[in-house]
Amino acid sequence: MKVLIATEKPFAAAAVEGIRKELEEGGHEVVLLEKYTDSQALLAAVANADAMIVRSDKITAEVLHAAKQLKIVVRAGAGYDNVDCEEAKKQNVVVENTPGQNSNAVAELVFGLLVYTVRNFYNGKAGSELKGKKLGILAFGNVGRNVARIAKGFGMETFAYDEYCPADVIEAAGVHALTSRDELFKQCDIVSLHIPATPETKQSINYQVVNQLGKGGILINTARKEIINEPDLLRLMAEREDLKYITDIKPDADAEFCKFEGRYFSTPKKMGAQTAEANTNAGIAAAQQINAFFKEGCTKFQVNK
Repeated sequence: MKVLIATEKPFAAAAVEGIRKELEEGGHEVVLLEKYTDSQALLAAVANADAMIVRSDKITAEVLHAAKQLKIVVRAGAGYDNVDCEEAKKQNVVVENTPGQNSNAVAELVFGLLVYTVRNFYNGKAGSELKGKKLGILAFGNVGRNVARIAKGFGMETFAYDEYCPADVIEAAGVHALTSRDELFKQCDIVSLHIPATPETKQSINYQVVNQLGKGGILINTARKEIINEPDLLRLMAEREDLKYITDIKPDADAEFCKFEGRYFSTPKKMGAQTAEANTNAGIAAAQQINAFFKEGCTKFQVNK
């Protein structure tokens, strides 16, 4: 089978070699398309591919229609909203992700950003410590669990709410399980967002929700841009000079947020999975899943059933 690795933002060279080795040992031909600058290059490359590995690349209906032989697309990472899953289903194309492979990298970034924030962006003035602060984790999946693990080392008191995760599972991890999102925002000094972008969650982090944070509250988003209601958050930050917003996903209204000097920070691009380890782990996991799909018909990680 022909496997296309299509990455506008390429994997690290070591990751590519690991992916190639895994796939070639599975008997597959590997085609590499990196740093492409227009959709036509992707459309041409996918025309005779049986499988694809992508990162944040947009796999639209147009791409899927051009891929007449395509049977599986694996997104090397947890989020898969860059793939048109419904159209893929219509075309009988399996879409998979690689959950958990980037989770430690994202969790470590959360604390890198938090330390930077509570120390006033290293401006030389006295800041505060994370020890003793109440950290709220919204969604207790792979990333949320790693955030909770690291928070213990900082001496933080951790809370979590996840509509789909049983309270006893959260409590077993040494985290206080709360019964609602509102309760999480009301009780915690810092809330870290780890929910996906779905019809239910898009724009859900709005004025009413965030305004429940106490004085000096910090909202940190390493999940998805779409979950934030940007006009609401801008209005709230204008009203509340104590509130801080930290993210690794540059908002559409970045210029407006930048006016809140000392209370807002965004990395230049999404940084959660940008480590050598996460890069390699996710890519090799994607290759292994493609091998399992063609060898055994395994669809364990399918997200468009």
